[in-house]
Amino acid sequence: MKYYVNEECIGCGLCASVCPEVFTMTEEGTAVAVETEIEDSLKESAAEAQDGCPVGAIESEE
Repeated sequence: MKYYVNEECIGCGLCASVCPEVFTMTEEGTAVAVETEIEDSLKESAAEAQDGCPVGAIESEE
């Protein structure tokens, strides 16, 4: 599974605090996801970050 952060990101940092192995904050103040498939052990926390995004800026693809 891969995750993406779209242009709706408001830079709240929730995703990076919930799942820092997948999401980080850029110097511009928005989030970005790793560009590779995530490990099975990270799927639960990445999904939690996606569900918690206040503007729905996180998308996933299997």
